[in-house]
Amino acid sequence: MPAENTAAKSGTQTGFRVGAVLVVIPGGLEHGGGIGRQMGYFLQAQRGHSDGIAYQVVDSRGPWFLGSSPLYVFGSALFLVNAMVRLLLARLSSRPCVAHINITGRGSTIRKIVLATFARAIGLRYLLHVHDYDYADEYRRRGGWMQKQIEGIFRGAEKVVVLGSRDQKLLSALLQLPPDLVMVLHNAVPDPGLDLKKARAPETPCELLFLGHLSARKGVPELLQALASPSLKSRAWRATLAGGGSLDEFRELAARLGISERVSFPGWVDEANVKALSAKADALVLPSHAEGLAMAVLEGLSFGLVVIATPVGAHTEVIEPDRSGILVPAGDVVALADALAQVIDDEGLRKRLGTGARRRFLDKFDVRSYRDRLAQLHADLL
Repeated sequence: MPAENTAAKSGTQTGFRVGAVLVVIPGGLEHGGGIGRQMGYFLQAQRGHSDGIAYQVVDSRGPWFLGSSPLYVFGSALFLVNAMVRLLLARLSSRPCVAHINITGRGSTIRKIVLATFARAIGLRYLLHVHDYDYADEYRRRGGWMQKQIEGIFRGAEKVVVLGSRDQKLLSALLQLPPDLVMVLHNAVPDPGLDLKKARAPETPCELLFLGHLSARKGVPELLQALASPSLKSRAWRATLAGGGSLDEFRELAARLGISERVSFPGWVDEANVKALSAKADALVLPSHAEGLAMAVLEGLSFGLVVIATPVGAHTEVIEPDRSGILVPAGDVVALADALAQVIDDEGLRKRLGTGARRRFLDKFDVRSYRDRLAQLHADLL
């Protein structure tokens, strides 16, 4: 049986007064991608708050790298069975409990149908937290029987949490959910601190940063093409594209475009290195074709960077154009190159938008506010 994942408890002995929340994450905190990071930020912020809730992390899938193993199906099934045992033991305990089930599309949907159906069978209440960049499309592409199962687990939830108002409207209509069942909870990140930016020497190149899985969906081909455009070749800039994915493919593309000496691909980086890269950057660029609400955008805001992104997912609810960032159409290389040139050339613009980004983060996307809302939801359900 897979080993138990990290457990996080709020308070001391008072942690047993209200009850327990089992946070179900595919891959757990360490291998759960954006979901794991978001839940990890929440649990870190929750530590030390004696609200009477004990939190436990339940891995429903196992590490992502099991996908490259011939034993993937068997290994993932073991984690799923272990998750079901954990839910059952919680239900049989003497304290109240609820499951916080994080769900995306593809294999995650199948696993969560199993877990949510099992939770209903044993009388365990649960909420569903949707992190997918387009779960409505996930539902539409499924066959009739699977659509019925998806409808069943969503309607059986005590609450459905989504990343933005677009998903709230789409899923409520598509799955015929009661209006008060679906709530919006924007992602949030920790505050990295106030002393973020240091004076930059006039001749120092503008530092551009991409954070995320390197892929076509994230707009990496367009970003490299924009960086190679004639309007940017004469300007002083350096770019770091940090994240896993098709590194060799994009290194080759950068070389063909003649910009490999100005673009670095460090691969996947841990949290400490994300902070180090963000601290020295001037702008965060994420030209995605599809997103729910990218953690990288929020991290860019928190560091007071100029955020250049696309109006996909909940990004329009986060970035205020010309106040806290710049939005460019997805797939538009010319518009992206123009925005980059503007940011590289205008230090005053960088300072103004960076200040606006930092203010926007503090107002809306600090994980401490996220913690308060989510912990209150858990307390209400318990």
